[in-house]
Amino acid sequence: MEEKVRRIAEAGYDGINGMLPEGEEAEQWKQLLDQYNLSYSVNAYPKTVEELDVFLRKAKSFGRVDFVNVQVMRPFLVGDHAVQLLAEMAELSLSAGIPAYIETHRGTITQDLLRTVEFTERLPELEFTIDFSHYVVAGEMRTVSDEAEELLQTLLSRTKSIHARVSNGEQVQIDIPMFESVGEEGANEIQFEDPMLKHFQRWWLGGMRSWRQVAKEDEVLPFICELGPPPYAITVRGTNGVEREVSDRWTQALLFARVARSLWERV
Repeated sequence: MEEKVRRIAEAGYDGINGMLPEGEEAEQWKQLLDQYNLSYSVNAYPKTVEELDVFLRKAKSFGRVDFVNVQVMRPFLVGDHAVQLLAEMAELSLSAGIPAYIETHRGTITQDLLRTVEFTERLPELEFTIDFSHYVVAGEMRTVSDEAEELLQTLLSRTKSIHARVSNGEQVQIDIPMFESVGEEGANEIQFEDPMLKHFQRWWLGGMRSWRQVAKEDEVLPFICELGPPPYAITVRGTNGVEREVSDRWTQALLFARVARSLWERV
């Protein structure tokens, strides 16, 4: 665990997003976060307000949680009942004093783009962790229509956190091919070949700019290089029968961090 945290810090990351540690593991995490000067945020998977309440109490007790990324595990809850649930969760987050951002994610209450836009229109207090890889793959967006773009832009206005992952309309997490070239002044420049990355860069920049317009002086915008292991990561089976990932996720995560920093310069 310490080696992982050390490598994260040495790579230039400012924090870690993970699970809420408990017991002896919690003390180990606190020590490592202090030692390497890293912030910490956690993920929650509640179905009810009561479950989120219990989680937020534990997060507050841990004492090092900057915010909670929430996947509301009610994918088939719609209409007024869904709106009421999200409204109560937003109110609970405010009273608990811990920001809780609802993630745009398949298999959750926000799995449907149209439905999530409706939530946004009805709930001015609703704040999102933006991960458009889910909508791109769920909508099979090998290209992005004007209609889809308008809906996605509506959600960007509520950006409080960004999950960096690129999908292509068929797979939710793809590798970004890249190569180095020599620029005009002799410096090496990274070039990208995947056509979908330009859309995600545009969305990430839009979310950054929307956040900046309403951010308070002491607020931070978390940009999380979120690349999951299999089955998120694509694998192939070798002749020896062993499954291996086709991607180097660490290298890809570093690439996304580099992209994020370059985009932030344009905010």
